[in-house]
Amino acid sequence: MLRYIFLLALMFAVNVTSAQKKHKALFVIVDGIPADVIESLSLPNLKAISGKRGFARAYVGGEKGSYSETPTISAVGYNSLLTGTWVNKHNVWDNDIAAPNYNYRNIFRLFEEQFPAKKTAVYSTWLDNRTKLIGSEAAAAGHLQPDLHYDGMELDTLKFPHDTAGYFFYQIDEAVTDSAVSGIKTHAPDLTWVYLEYPDEMGHRHGNGRKLTDAVRMADEQLGRLWDAVRFREKNYNEEWQVFVTTDHGRDARGYGHGGQSERERTTWMATNAKDLNQWFFNGPPGIVDIMPTIANHLGVIIPQQRKFEIDGIPLTGKLSAVKPMARLQNEKILVDWTVIDKKGNAKVWLATTNNFKDRGSDDYKLITEVPAADGRVSIDVAKYPSGFYKVVLEFPHNTLNRWVITKQ
Repeated sequence: MLRYIFLLALMFAVNVTSAQKKHKALFVIVDGIPADVIESLSLPNLKAISGKRGFARAYVGGEKGSYSETPTISAVGYNSLLTGTWVNKHNVWDNDIAAPNYNYRNIFRLFEEQFPAKKTAVYSTWLDNRTKLIGSEAAAAGHLQPDLHYDGMELDTLKFPHDTAGYFFYQIDEAVTDSAVSGIKTHAPDLTWVYLEYPDEMGHRHGNGRKLTDAVRMADEQLGRLWDAVRFREKNYNEEWQVFVTTDHGRDARGYGHGGQSERERTTWMATNAKDLNQWFFNGPPGIVDIMPTIANHLGVIIPQQRKFEIDGIPLTGKLSAVKPMARLQNEKILVDWTVIDKKGNAKVWLATTNNFKDRGSDDYKLITEVPAADGRVSIDVAKYPSGFYKVVLEFPHNTLNRWVITKQ
């Protein structure tokens, strides 16, 4: 009898183990496509990825007119996705990528630190994405080198001659896509970034019109090949892939440029197959910074408290307690409010008067009070904490929010 019970228990354990799927993540940035262009076209592969509910308008550019306002420029957008923070923290202000603040860990570094045995990959039409943003050539980033990478083809003028029409960017995107498809099917990296550039080049050269929309359709075909590779892995291996496709910025009214804070430059989109999407995804609108913490949750990345206190993004899956934090100083009090999602539990209210984190230090957060999440507001008396700068963090049962209050520049 005991032997029979033991065998049943062993069979149950085997079945449970086999049912636990390995979580993988792929995010794709297709450069420079405004939301209105995406919405005007029939894009079967993007639709297949997003299914019935996995498409949403989104935004870049931080909070317009505030301390987090962020240029709508390519590398700036990439790094906002990678770090889950706006430019006031990650410090990539343009495509020169002159002085990234690597103290705000990107998703690759967080993942590698926790899971050094797992694989990461980047397939990109721009070398700087790996060398400068991920940081493979930066000591301050720990010389983080993805396990697999295929990039730098824009420097190979023999294999990809630089024609005046810019078609060579499409040819590079094709090579990037082929390499990524092969890598996904064969090696199945746990975390993969694919970057495609051609649509942005067509926008810069031709503005709104046929050249841009044709480039978007061509990118959709490439997305279809990536999606087929993901489905191949899910069908034949015990894996569950979370896929996000997005863009780094919109375009100005004529379609030629970007970088400012017009509505069209700020308005982007995202498509995903992610499960358990929450109301922030549907009603936010979500920001590009929200993708990083969502992927981190899917991959089981546990982010240390002070690092979590710095992340501006809100997870797009799972339960949330609150969103849309605001804070302002009035008569020696910081008035903080938030939009309540789940009334259960309390909000721990933390305050710091320093920003040592940006210089690889730590901030002395004080737990000021604890209030019901359902209150939607709190007042912090800062008369005994005189400062020209404050960090306010709201730690809820399901998520964490933060705001800066700056009174002196």
